[in-house]
Amino acid sequence: MTTLVIVLAVDLAGAVRLARVVARWAGVLSCADPGETTVSAEDEQGVRHRVFCDLRLPGGRRCLLRADHDGPCARRPTR
Repeated sequence: MTTLVIVLAVDLAGAVRLARVVARWAGVLSCADPGETTVSAEDEQGVRHRVFCDLRLPGGRRCLLRADHDGPCARRPTR
């Protein structure tokens, strides 16, 4: 089952930040996969921008760092 959530943001950076928050919150649901989260402009819905890295970690879970992150993949950002 695919769930589509539509929210509005002023720019791509704002849309990505908002999508990260919503996806992590929805990640508490067993059927949610934050790694599949993308954003697109309203008038360019065929052009999607990944929010999270798409690589799988050992054990099958996805990396939850930004799509173009530096360094190794991880489930949580380093602080």
